[in-house]
Amino acid sequence: MSGTIPTMEQIDELHRKIAPSQAAYDLIHTHCVIVADIARRLARRRNALFMRRCTLPADAPERTGHYPGLPERASAAPHVVVSESTVTAPTDGVSGGTVPPRLIDERLVMIGGLLHDIGTYRVLKKKHNGSNGEPLEFSKKRYILHGLLGYEYLLEEGVDESIAQFARNHTGVGLTRESVIAQGLPLPPDDYVPLNLEQEAVMVADKYHSKSVPPKFVSADAYTARAARFGEDNKRRWLDLVREYGVPDVPALAEHWHMRMI
Repeated sequence: MSGTIPTMEQIDELHRKIAPSQAAYDLIHTHCVIVADIARRLARRRNALFMRRCTLPADAPERTGHYPGLPERASAAPHVVVSESTVTAPTDGVSGGTVPPRLIDERLVMIGGLLHDIGTYRVLKKKHNGSNGEPLEFSKKRYILHGLLGYEYLLEEGVDESIAQFARNHTGVGLTRESVIAQGLPLPPDDYVPLNLEQEAVMVADKYHSKSVPPKFVSADAYTARAARFGEDNKRRWLDLVREYGVPDVPALAEHWHMRMI
C-alpha cells in the first residue's frame, strides 16, 4: 500500500475539489452515495449467506445458484426474477444471491462505491457543467474515459491504488482488452475489469442507478436490455452477476429517493 485510504470526510473533499459546480456535485455525489448503499446491501446479503453456509443444504439455491422458476443458466432467462429461499438469512432488501468464496469487505465496498464515478466530473461538457447555471450534460464521445480519468485523479490525490481501481474497473459489466479493441474505444488497450469481489459488487450496484438528468433507478430487467445491445456474451455476463449478487429492492429505493424507475 503506497497511498491513503480516505475517510468519509476526505471522500467528500475529493468530490468537492473536482466538481465544477454545486449542480455537478449534487448529481454525481448523490449517484455515488446511492451506488455505495446498493453495493453494501449486495455485499451484506452475500456475507450473510457465507456465514450461514454450514446450515445451507447442498442443493440450496444459495449454493447452486439455481433458483426455482429460473432456467439452469441465468443467460436463458427472459426476465430476471429471483425468489427467496426458505433458508433465513438477512436480506437488507436483496432477493436471492449465492454464497461467495470469501467474506466481502463491506467498508471497502462503501469507500469504493463513494469514489467509483468521481471521473465523471471531467467528462461534463464545458458549457454544460453547471458553472453558469446551464443544464448538466455529459460528453458522449468522452464518457467512456470517465473510469480512467477518475483512477488517474485519485492517484494524483494520493489515494491508494486499491481504491483508485474502483473508478477504473466498473464500466459496464467489465471492459476487456479485446472489447476495447473490437469496439474501437478511445481507451488504452487493456483490461478494465474488477480485480476482486469488492470492485465487482460496486460494478454491479452501479447498473441499478443512472446519472441521467433527472437521475433514475434501473431495474434488473431494464439493464438486461441495455446489456444485450453489446452482444449476447455481455447479456449473459450480466445475468450471471444478477444470479450471484441477487436483486436489490429497486422500487423501494426509487421511492425512498423520490426518483423514477425504468
